[in-house]
Amino acid sequence: MRTLENKVAIITGAASGIGKAAAILFAKEGAKVVVSDIQEELGKALVSEIKVSGGEAVFLKADTSIPAENEALVTAAIKHFGKLDIAVNNAGIGGPLGMTADYPLDGWQKVIDINLSGVFYGMHFQIPALEKNGGGVIVNIASILGMAGTRFSPAYVAAKHGVVGLTKATALEYAPKNIRVNSIGPGYILTPLLTNALDEVTLKQVEMLHPIGRLGTSEEVAELILWLASPKSSFVTGSYYPVDGGYLAQ
Repeated sequence: MRTLENKVAIITGAASGIGKAAAILFAKEGAKVVVSDIQEELGKALVSEIKVSGGEAVFLKADTSIPAENEALVTAAIKHFGKLDIAVNNAGIGGPLGMTADYPLDGWQKVIDINLSGVFYGMHFQIPALEKNGGGVIVNIASILGMAGTRFSPAYVAAKHGVVGLTKATALEYAPKNIRVNSIGPGYILTPLLTNALDEVTLKQVEMLHPIGRLGTSEEVAELILWLASPKSSFVTGSYYPVDGGYLAQ
């Protein structure tokens, strides 16, 4: 039997990168996946890819910074597949770079709205559906910058620290309801979010920040998401798991 046989999952930010890798792996392991992203063309292409491989998935365009669109994702999961078992709150942006005193106020608001409030809105609507189903799992994608700081990204660092804390608080609240909530801290992962933002020289410098000597892959992060979403991690909640090539060990 496959690891997620007959489970229903929502994955936000699933059109590319870590979210896409997780959606493909979840479908391979038997989950029915609600693929969500603002990139409609890429999201629909992913659903087609999953279906060709024998999996089940639907796409719903959603901006996670808008509460009603998070609610719509839960409604879609129940409409198409009858329930909700797993939610992976992965959607996020890097945002502008700048010193705190010079940081654009609209940039700050957008990063917080998507990277932190979006996770809260997601859980706000996901949890009642999980409760109705007798329990379930939430995996929130934070970052190594949810545990460490870096220059020139005050909004991103603040948001990702917030995700880690929010995850712990929610895990404590809903452990008695059989809902497990954990967060993941990827290091610098070879995704469009990174490659579109950095030139080759800077990418090489970023590689060397990791003791393992390279960037991570989306598939490596997806394997950790799968484990946390599966019964194999049944005694794990309120935890933060880095997948970072040793970055935080320094």
